[in-house]
Amino acid sequence: MLRKAFFSMGYRVGRHTKLDDLRQLLRSLRPEDCGRELIRIGGDADGGYLLPDDLEGIEYCFSPGVSTIADFENQIANRGIRSFMADYSVSAPPQMRPEFHFEKKYLGATDDEIFTTLASWKRRCLGDYTGDMILQMDIEGFEYEVLLSLPEDLLDQFRIVIIEFHHLDRLFDPYMFKHYSMCFRKLLRYFRVAHIHPNNWDEVTRRAEVEIPHMLEFTFYSRRRAGSQGAVSRLPHPLDRDNVPGKRALTLPRCWYTDSTA
Repeated sequence: MLRKAFFSMGYRVGRHTKLDDLRQLLRSLRPEDCGRELIRIGGDADGGYLLPDDLEGIEYCFSPGVSTIADFENQIANRGIRSFMADYSVSAPPQMRPEFHFEKKYLGATDDEIFTTLASWKRRCLGDYTGDMILQMDIEGFEYEVLLSLPEDLLDQFRIVIIEFHHLDRLFDPYMFKHYSMCFRKLLRYFRVAHIHPNNWDEVTRRAEVEIPHMLEFTFYSRRRAGSQGAVSRLPHPLDRDNVPGKRALTLPRCWYTDSTA
């Protein structure tokens, strides 16, 4: 009865992920100085991201998840990078230009009338192209199944990967922790974490000293090109901006980039 009462009020009663496991995961995800200056591409609010200044030679970006803005795709188009965009919930991007190609599909782990896998999408758009690319993905929670189903040779083709991870408070649940951890481990085989930025649209959940924002924007940089000058010791970055101006600002909790609580 108590369990049902707590559940009806929005509380979860059950096992929690071990704090040591959470701390170990956060240590593995600490942002590093990867030897390249970070630049901001996109607008000064939602849709703007920090990424290493290493775009020379990149011709293509895959950008699933289309909203009411396309500042990121516009700005990389100005640098000569074409964007492949996909989203079943809209009929077209907020604007079109010759560098944009749009498909009315959700990105997922299967191929059907509504969903496409990233591997199938890439084959349709670029065939057997093997050059470096960018992946910029904001797909409202589908990122986990997309990553787990993604062939590793295709994952390794991306020089820079920008992903907004959703529902990260579920890391406190042991089952979801295992699921999410597999995604991060797969990424870390090929990438270093270049930057993390919390989206202030959502909240933060805390247990002991471990604080987890519910939505985080990660920038990953290929280990093939990244150096490592050590962990980042201070955040936010000067180029960081709140996703939602006027809403309470949110900075990355210190447990994500240092052992110190001071």
